[in-house]
Amino acid sequence: MSHRVLVTGGSGFLGSHALVQLQEAGHQVRATLRNLGKADRVRDMVVQGGGDPDAGLSFVEADLERDDGWAAAMEGCEFVLHIASPFPSSVPSDENELIRPARQGALRVLGAARDAGVKRVVLTSSFAAVGYGHPPRTEPFDETTWTDLEGRAVTPYVTSKTLAERAAWDFIAEEGGALELAVVNPVLVLGPVLGPDYSTSIRLVQRLMDGEMPGCPRLAFGVVDVRDVVDLHLRAMTDPAAPGERFLAVSGKVMSIAEMSETLRERLGEAARCAPRRQLPDWLVRLVGLFDAELRGRRPGGVGGEPAAAGASEGVGRGGLRADRAGWRCRRRPAVSPRTLRPVPPRGPFAPPRSPRTLRRPTSPRRSASR
Repeated sequence: MSHRVLVTGGSGFLGSHALVQLQEAGHQVRATLRNLGKADRVRDMVVQGGGDPDAGLSFVEADLERDDGWAAAMEGCEFVLHIASPFPSSVPSDENELIRPARQGALRVLGAARDAGVKRVVLTSSFAAVGYGHPPRTEPFDETTWTDLEGRAVTPYVTSKTLAERAAWDFIAEEGGALELAVVNPVLVLGPVLGPDYSTSIRLVQRLMDGEMPGCPRLAFGVVDVRDVVDLHLRAMTDPAAPGERFLAVSGKVMSIAEMSETLRERLGEAARCAPRRQLPDWLVRLVGLFDAELRGRRPGGVGGEPAAAGASEGVGRGGLRADRAGWRCRRRPAVSPRTLRPVPPRGPFAPPRSPRTLRRPTSPRRSASR
Protein backbone atom coordinates (compact mmCIF):
# COMPACT_ATOMS: atom_id res chain seq x y z
CA MET A 1 0.00 0.00 0.00
CA SER A 2 1.31 3.45 -0.91
CA HIS A 3 1.48 6.14 1.77
CA ARG A 4 2.55 9.76 1.93
CA VAL A 5 5.62 9.93 4.18
CA LEU A 6 7.49 12.94 5.54
CA VAL A 7 11.24 12.58 6.08
CA THR A 8 12.96 15.21 8.20
CA GLY A 9 16.59 15.87 7.34
CA GLY A 10 16.29 14.61 3.77
CA SER A 11 19.68 16.02 2.75
CA GLY A 12 21.63 13.97 5.31
CA PHE A 13 23.45 10.66 5.09
CA LEU A 14 20.64 8.57 6.57
CA GLY A 15 17.83 10.77 5.27
CA SER A 16 18.90 10.54 1.63
CA HIS A 17 18.92 6.74 1.79
CA ALA A 18 15.45 6.89 3.37
CA LEU A 19 14.16 8.87 0.38
CA VAL A 20 15.48 6.22 -2.01
CA GLN A 21 14.05 3.22 -0.14
CA LEU A 22 10.68 4.89 0.40
CA GLN A 23 10.46 5.52 -3.34
CA GLU A 24 11.42 1.92 -4.06
CA ALA A 25 8.58 0.82 -1.77
CA GLY A 26 6.11 2.89 -3.80
CA HIS A 27 5.46 5.70 -1.30
CA GLN A 28 4.93 9.41 -1.99
CA VAL A 29 7.80 11.17 -0.22
CA ARG A 30 8.15 14.69 1.13
CA ALA A 31 11.44 15.84 2.65
CA THR A 32 12.15 18.76 4.94
CA LEU A 33 15.18 20.93 4.26
CA ARG A 34 16.43 23.88 6.28
CA ASN A 35 17.07 25.61 2.97
CA LEU A 36 15.17 24.78 -0.22
CA GLY A 37 18.28 25.80 -2.13
CA LYS A 38 19.55 22.29 -1.34
CA ALA A 39 16.70 20.60 -3.21
CA ASP A 40 18.64 20.07 -6.45
CA ARG A 41 21.54 18.56 -4.51
CA VAL A 42 19.16 16.13 -2.81
CA ARG A 43 17.64 15.18 -6.16
CA ASP A 44 21.16 14.34 -7.36
CA MET A 45 21.65 12.19 -4.24
CA VAL A 46 18.44 10.31 -4.97
CA VAL A 47 19.65 9.62 -8.51
CA GLN A 48 23.00 8.46 -7.11
CA GLY A 49 21.11 5.99 -4.92
CA GLY A 50 19.14 4.62 -7.85
CA GLY A 51 15.93 6.58 -7.25
CA ASP A 52 13.84 8.86 -9.45
CA PRO A 53 13.68 12.49 -8.26
CA ASP A 54 10.53 13.06 -10.32
CA ALA A 55 8.59 10.11 -8.88
CA GLY A 56 6.47 11.66 -6.14
CA LEU A 57 9.33 13.45 -4.34
CA SER A 58 8.69 16.94 -2.98
CA PHE A 59 10.38 19.33 -0.57
CA VAL A 60 9.33 21.80 2.09
CA GLU A 61 11.41 24.22 4.13
CA ALA A 62 11.39 23.65 7.91
CA ASP A 63 13.91 24.10 10.70
CA LEU A 64 13.96 22.15 13.97
CA GLU A 65 14.46 25.39 15.90
CA ARG A 66 11.50 27.26 14.39
CA ASP A 67 7.76 26.60 14.19
CA ASP A 68 7.44 27.93 10.65
CA GLY A 69 6.79 25.36 7.95
CA TRP A 70 5.95 22.32 10.05
CA ALA A 71 2.18 22.45 9.60
CA ALA A 72 2.62 22.58 5.81
CA ALA A 73 5.21 19.80 5.98
CA MET A 74 2.83 17.44 7.81
CA GLU A 75 -0.27 18.15 5.72
CA GLY A 76 -1.67 14.96 4.21
CA CYS A 77 1.08 12.71 5.62
CA GLU A 78 0.28 9.38 7.28
CA PHE A 79 3.78 8.68 8.57
CA VAL A 80 6.85 10.69 9.58
CA LEU A 81 10.45 9.52 9.75
CA HIS A 82 12.07 12.04 12.07
CA ILE A 83 15.73 11.62 11.18
CA ALA A 84 17.05 15.20 11.44
CA SER A 85 19.16 15.89 14.53
CA PRO A 86 22.52 17.54 15.22
CA PHE A 87 25.48 15.13 15.16
CA PRO A 88 28.75 17.05 15.68
CA SER A 89 32.26 15.96 14.80
CA SER A 90 33.63 17.60 17.95
CA VAL A 91 32.48 18.52 21.44
CA PRO A 92 30.76 21.95 21.45
CA SER A 93 31.74 24.58 23.98
CA ASP A 94 28.12 24.76 25.15
CA GLU A 95 26.28 21.42 25.40
CA ASN A 96 22.98 23.22 24.86
CA GLU A 97 24.03 23.73 21.23
CA LEU A 98 23.15 20.04 20.85
CA ILE A 99 20.59 19.45 23.57
CA ARG A 100 18.22 22.29 22.68
CA PRO A 101 17.69 21.54 18.95
CA ALA A 102 17.57 17.78 19.53
CA ARG A 103 15.00 17.89 22.33
CA GLN A 104 12.92 20.85 21.18
CA GLY A 105 13.11 19.69 17.57
CA ALA A 106 11.71 16.27 18.46
CA LEU A 107 8.88 17.87 20.44
CA ARG A 108 8.16 20.32 17.63
CA VAL A 109 7.89 17.51 15.08
CA LEU A 110 5.70 15.37 17.37
CA GLY A 111 3.39 18.28 18.14
CA ALA A 112 2.97 19.15 14.47
CA ALA A 113 2.39 15.49 13.59
CA ARG A 114 -0.29 15.12 16.26
CA ASP A 115 -2.05 18.30 15.14
CA ALA A 116 -1.99 17.16 11.50
CA GLY A 117 -3.47 13.75 12.28
CA VAL A 118 -0.35 11.77 11.40
CA LYS A 119 -0.71 8.08 12.30
CA ARG A 120 2.85 7.28 13.41
CA VAL A 121 6.25 8.90 13.85
CA VAL A 122 9.45 6.83 13.69
CA LEU A 123 12.14 8.70 15.60
CA THR A 124 15.83 8.14 14.86
CA SER A 125 17.50 8.01 18.25
CA SER A 126 20.85 6.31 18.88
CA PHE A 127 22.71 3.70 20.89
CA ALA A 128 23.90 6.86 22.67
CA ALA A 129 20.55 6.77 24.50
CA VAL A 130 21.03 3.10 25.42
CA GLY A 131 24.52 2.06 26.44
CA TYR A 132 26.51 4.91 27.99
CA GLY A 133 27.27 5.87 31.57
CA HIS A 134 27.15 2.27 32.83
CA PRO A 135 29.84 0.51 34.86
CA PRO A 136 31.51 -2.55 33.31
CA ARG A 137 28.91 -5.27 32.75
CA THR A 138 28.58 -8.75 31.29
CA GLU A 139 24.88 -8.68 30.50
CA PRO A 140 23.82 -7.51 27.02
CA PHE A 141 22.58 -4.04 26.25
CA ASP A 142 19.10 -4.18 24.76
CA GLU A 143 16.12 -1.92 24.08
CA THR A 144 15.15 -1.88 27.75
CA THR A 145 18.45 -0.25 28.72
CA TRP A 146 18.78 3.52 29.06
CA THR A 147 21.95 5.58 29.26
CA ASP A 148 22.79 6.76 32.77
CA LEU A 149 23.36 10.49 32.40
CA GLU A 150 24.99 10.58 35.85
CA GLY A 151 27.60 8.04 34.77
CA ARG A 152 31.07 8.75 33.44
CA ALA A 153 32.08 9.40 29.82
CA VAL A 154 28.72 10.99 28.99
CA THR A 155 29.32 13.58 26.27
CA PRO A 156 26.95 16.39 25.23
CA TYR A 157 25.91 14.34 22.18
CA VAL A 158 25.00 11.36 24.37
CA THR A 159 23.06 13.67 26.67
CA SER A 160 21.22 15.27 23.75
CA LYS A 161 20.09 11.96 22.26
CA THR A 162 19.00 10.58 25.63
CA LEU A 163 17.03 13.66 26.64
CA ALA A 164 15.44 13.99 23.20
CA GLU A 165 14.21 10.40 23.21
CA ARG A 166 13.00 10.62 26.81
CA ALA A 167 11.11 13.81 25.94
CA ALA A 168 9.52 12.11 22.93
CA TRP A 169 8.20 9.19 24.98
CA ASP A 170 6.92 11.59 27.66
CA PHE A 171 5.13 13.64 25.01
CA ILE A 172 3.38 10.56 23.62
CA ALA A 173 2.31 9.47 27.09
CA GLU A 174 1.03 12.87 28.18
CA GLU A 175 0.05 14.84 25.07
CA GLY A 176 0.27 12.53 22.07
CA GLY A 177 -3.40 11.71 21.69
CA ALA A 178 -3.81 9.10 18.95
CA LEU A 179 -0.28 9.64 17.60
CA GLU A 180 1.93 6.52 17.65
CA LEU A 181 5.70 6.48 18.22
CA ALA A 182 8.41 3.94 17.43
CA VAL A 183 12.13 4.58 17.92
CA VAL A 184 15.19 3.20 16.12
CA ASN A 185 18.49 3.20 18.06
CA PRO A 186 21.38 2.55 15.65
CA VAL A 187 25.02 2.17 16.57
CA LEU A 188 27.76 3.65 14.33
CA VAL A 189 26.16 3.97 10.88
CA LEU A 190 28.42 3.43 7.87
CA GLY A 191 27.86 2.67 4.20
CA PRO A 192 27.77 4.34 0.76
CA VAL A 193 27.57 8.12 0.74
CA LEU A 194 25.20 9.67 -1.79
CA GLY A 195 26.34 13.29 -1.56
CA PRO A 196 28.98 15.74 -0.34
CA ASP A 197 27.66 16.22 3.20
CA TYR A 198 29.63 13.81 5.38
CA SER A 199 28.09 12.36 8.49
CA THR A 200 30.32 12.23 11.54
CA SER A 201 30.56 8.45 11.23
CA ILE A 202 31.80 8.67 7.64
CA ARG A 203 34.21 11.39 8.66
CA LEU A 204 35.86 8.82 10.96
CA VAL A 205 36.51 6.52 8.00
CA GLN A 206 37.77 9.40 5.87
CA ARG A 207 40.24 10.41 8.55
CA LEU A 208 41.56 6.87 8.72
CA MET A 209 41.99 6.65 4.95
CA ASP A 210 43.58 10.08 4.63
CA GLY A 211 46.11 9.38 7.38
CA GLU A 212 44.85 12.25 9.52
CA MET A 213 44.99 10.09 12.63
CA PRO A 214 48.49 9.33 13.96
CA GLY A 215 47.34 5.91 15.10
CA CYS A 216 44.28 3.97 16.22
CA PRO A 217 42.71 4.89 19.58
CA ARG A 218 41.71 1.91 21.72
CA LEU A 219 38.03 2.33 20.89
CA ALA A 220 35.43 -0.03 19.50
CA PHE A 221 31.95 0.54 18.12
CA GLY A 222 28.96 -1.45 17.08
CA VAL A 223 28.48 -0.89 13.35
CA VAL A 224 25.54 -1.15 10.98
CA ASP A 225 24.96 -0.39 7.30
CA VAL A 226 22.91 2.71 6.53
CA ARG A 227 20.65 0.76 4.15
CA ASP A 228 19.77 -1.72 6.88
CA VAL A 229 19.00 1.13 9.30
CA VAL A 230 16.59 2.64 6.78
CA ASP A 231 15.01 -0.77 6.22
CA LEU A 232 14.35 -1.01 9.95
CA HIS A 233 12.74 2.46 9.90
CA LEU A 234 10.35 1.33 7.17
CA ARG A 235 9.41 -1.79 9.11
CA ALA A 236 8.83 0.25 12.27
CA MET A 237 6.68 2.60 10.20
CA THR A 238 4.14 -0.03 9.14
CA ASP A 239 4.41 -3.01 11.52
CA PRO A 240 1.27 -3.14 13.71
CA ALA A 241 3.38 -4.19 16.71
CA ALA A 242 5.91 -1.35 16.42
CA PRO A 243 4.18 1.48 18.34
CA GLY A 244 5.65 1.93 21.80
CA GLU A 245 8.80 -0.01 20.94
CA ARG A 246 12.51 0.78 20.62
CA PHE A 247 14.53 -1.04 17.94
CA LEU A 248 18.27 -1.49 18.41
CA ALA A 249 20.05 -1.58 15.02
CA VAL A 250 23.45 -3.31 15.06
CA SER A 251 25.27 -5.74 12.78
CA GLY A 252 27.06 -8.47 14.71
CA LYS A 253 30.02 -7.83 16.97
CA VAL A 254 31.71 -4.51 17.61
CA MET A 255 34.68 -3.37 15.53
CA SER A 256 37.69 -1.60 16.94
CA ILE A 257 39.19 1.33 15.08
CA ALA A 258 42.30 -0.81 14.55
CA GLU A 259 40.14 -3.49 12.88
CA MET A 260 38.46 -0.86 10.70
CA SER A 261 41.85 0.47 9.60
CA GLU A 262 43.12 -3.03 8.83
CA THR A 263 39.98 -3.88 6.85
CA LEU A 264 40.32 -0.71 4.78
CA ARG A 265 43.94 -1.53 3.92
CA GLU A 266 43.12 -5.13 3.02
CA ARG A 267 40.08 -4.38 0.89
CA LEU A 268 41.00 -1.05 -0.72
CA GLY A 269 44.74 -1.43 -1.19
CA GLU A 270 46.41 1.72 -2.51
CA ALA A 271 43.37 3.90 -1.75
CA ALA A 272 43.83 3.16 1.97
CA ARG A 273 47.63 3.14 2.12
CA CYS A 274 47.61 5.96 4.69
CA ALA A 275 45.35 4.15 7.14
CA PRO A 276 47.25 3.87 10.45
CA ARG A 277 48.75 0.56 11.54
CA ARG A 278 49.74 1.15 15.14
CA GLN A 279 47.50 1.45 18.16
CA LEU A 280 47.89 4.54 20.30
CA PRO A 281 48.37 4.20 24.05
CA ASP A 282 45.54 5.68 26.08
CA TRP A 283 47.68 8.47 27.55
CA LEU A 284 48.61 9.64 24.06
CA VAL A 285 44.99 9.66 22.92
CA ARG A 286 44.15 11.90 25.87
CA LEU A 287 47.08 14.16 25.02
CA VAL A 288 46.16 14.36 21.34
CA GLY A 289 42.59 15.09 22.40
CA LEU A 290 43.77 18.37 23.89
CA PHE A 291 44.53 19.54 20.35
CA ASP A 292 42.14 17.42 18.27
CA ALA A 293 38.50 18.40 18.74
CA GLU A 294 37.22 15.18 17.16
CA LEU A 295 39.04 13.02 19.70
CA ARG A 296 38.29 15.19 22.69
CA GLY A 297 34.90 13.60 23.32
CA ARG A 298 36.17 10.04 23.04
CA ARG A 299 37.54 7.98 25.89
CA PRO A 300 39.77 4.98 25.26
CA GLY A 301 38.58 1.68 26.56
CA GLY A 302 35.91 -0.17 24.64
CA VAL A 303 32.46 0.02 23.13
CA GLY A 304 31.87 3.60 21.99
CA GLY A 305 34.46 4.80 24.52
CA GLU A 306 32.91 2.83 27.35
CA PRO A 307 35.05 0.43 29.43
CA ALA A 308 35.30 -2.92 27.70
CA ALA A 309 33.20 -5.58 29.42
CA ALA A 310 33.19 -9.33 28.95
CA GLY A 311 30.34 -10.21 26.62
CA ALA A 312 29.77 -6.62 25.53
CA SER A 313 30.49 -7.27 21.86
CA GLU A 314 28.11 -10.20 21.73
CA GLY A 315 25.66 -8.48 24.06
CA VAL A 316 25.19 -5.39 21.97
CA GLY A 317 24.64 -7.56 18.93
CA ARG A 318 22.03 -9.72 20.68
CA GLY A 319 20.02 -6.75 21.85
CA GLY A 320 17.79 -6.39 18.81
CA LEU A 321 15.06 -8.81 19.88
CA ARG A 322 12.29 -6.45 18.92
CA ALA A 323 13.95 -5.76 15.58
CA ASP A 324 14.02 -9.50 14.96
CA ARG A 325 10.33 -9.69 15.76
CA ALA A 326 9.68 -7.07 13.08
CA GLY A 327 11.40 -9.37 10.57
CA TRP A 328 14.60 -7.31 10.33
CA ARG A 329 17.92 -8.93 9.53
CA CYS A 330 21.21 -7.21 8.73
CA ARG A 331 22.16 -8.13 5.20
CA ARG A 332 25.72 -6.88 5.32
CA ARG A 333 28.49 -5.33 7.32
CA PRO A 334 28.73 -1.64 6.46
CA ALA A 335 30.32 -0.82 3.11
CA VAL A 336 32.75 2.09 2.79
CA SER A 337 33.89 3.63 -0.48
CA PRO A 338 37.54 4.37 -1.29
CA ARG A 339 36.86 8.10 -1.69
CA THR A 340 33.78 8.44 0.53
CA LEU A 341 31.96 10.54 -2.06
CA ARG A 342 31.86 7.67 -4.54
CA PRO A 343 28.95 5.23 -4.08
CA VAL A 344 29.85 1.60 -3.67
CA PRO A 345 28.19 -1.67 -4.68
CA PRO A 346 26.30 -3.62 -2.02
CA ARG A 347 29.41 -5.67 -1.18
CA GLY A 348 32.00 -3.29 0.28
CA PRO A 349 35.02 -3.57 2.58
CA PHE A 350 32.93 -4.50 5.61
CA ALA A 351 30.39 -6.63 3.71
CA PRO A 352 30.37 -10.42 4.10
CA PRO A 353 28.16 -12.63 1.91
CA ARG A 354 24.52 -11.75 2.37
CA SER A 355 22.33 -13.94 4.50
CA PRO A 356 18.65 -14.46 3.66
CA ARG A 357 16.00 -12.73 5.71
CA THR A 358 13.23 -14.63 7.37
CA LEU A 359 10.66 -12.00 6.46
CA ARG A 360 10.40 -9.40 3.76
CA ARG A 361 9.05 -5.89 3.89
CA PRO A 362 5.61 -5.75 2.27
CA THR A 363 5.93 -5.27 -1.48
CA SER A 364 4.28 -2.17 -2.89
CA PRO A 365 1.60 -2.43 -5.58
CA ARG A 366 3.89 -0.62 -7.99
CA ARG A 367 6.71 -3.13 -7.52
CA SER A 368 4.36 -6.11 -7.71
CA ALA A 369 3.00 -4.89 -11.04
CA SER A 370 6.49 -4.75 -12.49
CA ARG A 371 7.18 -8.43 -11.83
